[in-house]
Amino acid sequence: MSPDTVGLALLLLGVLLLISKLVRVKWKLTQKLYLPSSIIGGGIALLFGPDIFGRLMGLLADRGIAVGFAERAAEGGLFGVDIMSVWSALPGLLISVVFASLFLGKRLPKMRDAVDLAGPNLAFGITVASGQYVIGILLALLILVPFLNVPVVSGALIEIGFLGGHGTAAGLGNTFEQVGWGEGQDLALGMATVGLLSGIIIGIILINWGARRGKTSELDASNRGTDREQAGLIEHEKRTHGSTMTVHPSSMDPLTLHFGLVALAIIIGQLLLSGLQWMERMLWADTIEIMAFVPLFPLAMIGGIIVQIFIDRLDKNHIVDERSVERIQGMSLDVLIIAAMATLSLQAIADNFVAFLVLSVGGILWCLFTFLVLAPRIMPNYWFERGIGEFGQSLGVTATGMVLMRVVDPEARTPAYPAFGYKQLIFEPFFGGGLVTAAAIPLMVSPLVGPWGFLGIMAATMAAALFFGLVVLRRRRTKAESGAEPAPGAREQDPVA
Repeated sequence: MSPDTVGLALLLLGVLLLISKLVRVKWKLTQKLYLPSSIIGGGIALLFGPDIFGRLMGLLADRGIAVGFAERAAEGGLFGVDIMSVWSALPGLLISVVFASLFLGKRLPKMRDAVDLAGPNLAFGITVASGQYVIGILLALLILVPFLNVPVVSGALIEIGFLGGHGTAAGLGNTFEQVGWGEGQDLALGMATVGLLSGIIIGIILINWGARRGKTSELDASNRGTDREQAGLIEHEKRTHGSTMTVHPSSMDPLTLHFGLVALAIIIGQLLLSGLQWMERMLWADTIEIMAFVPLFPLAMIGGIIVQIFIDRLDKNHIVDERSVERIQGMSLDVLIIAAMATLSLQAIADNFVAFLVLSVGGILWCLFTFLVLAPRIMPNYWFERGIGEFGQSLGVTATGMVLMRVVDPEARTPAYPAFGYKQLIFEPFFGGGLVTAAAIPLMVSPLVGPWGFLGIMAATMAAALFFGLVVLRRRRTKAESGAEPAPGAREQDPVA
């Protein structure tokens, strides 16, 4: 693969992102659905890829129409085989950048503060995540494996696609290949698309229902944003700096400094992964292999935490800017999503459509149940605002949860935002692309644990999270309310909520 081809592939992604932004600005439906431009661009690239445009050109070539061009397009779509090959490699690389950036620039909270404010969100989030494994594995063991001959690791697709999203699904490509089911990545990417769309569409429906029934405390019909905001633009008077110049450009550009920190986090993650793989080979690889299948990105996230610990202690001049890190993370995620969707295999989904449908419906119903039934019982106050963010994340990653919270609490007046953020610091290292997500497939195929063993682990985790949320935290709140200490983040709530 020549450097020119790699450069052209990146340039084409940039052009597609610009086109997708224009579509978002001009097409009202994409605004109402709050579709990110990267998803729109991925859809455009998929449309002109080998599975749709390529198949159409193949039909024309068979009929002798524009044979030369049609034959080339039939193999690689409009963009060609080499470009598609570069795009297919990008998600596995960029996902480490995204996860290494998660905690950089964010001062790590004290454990007590995080538990007090985010405990209910954490209990709810772990219940949903572990429950997605329980539902998925049960569907796989009882329906998909015996009747559809689908591998049992398909039971992990709900959590990988819904909570993990496109980035995690793309990053686990090598893991699916190593367990002998390469189609699993395409199904996971399809699940991520279904989850994202379902999270936004169902979330907006739930918000309208909650507003009409008086279950929301801050939402007003007049607070839905201007036309420009719905188009994904920021009003001129509301614009803020995307990052802060913490070092003088004469010495080093600030963005370069922050890229170096992200790179350091990834390298630390690679060293951790290599060390764990070496330890596994030396000690227990003959009995069970897990680390051999684990991708780099969850360890890159731990590398980011390690770097942030040193930043908290040594950065006296506050030169690390959270927003600069977010710009690097955001660009990487946009490119990752559009590249992953562009190389999605629709044929793999078509070949496993019934299994795909069963898992999608099962996952959506579970997320709806947890929001409508468990969230009001676990969340101490503002359950709708706090729960809708968790619901959005459970179907369509963190960004979807933030979008829904932005709709239901536009001025961030409730405890939903800090509770959601603190919960992420504890939740993300394990689920939604963390260590549990990375280890799920290796554990399910290992003879020592297997699918039934992993099902038992996730069922026990779900039961523990439910007990923590419904019993332990409730007793803690009751004790706090009976004393002088108020419950964290709980100002008096509007009676209609």
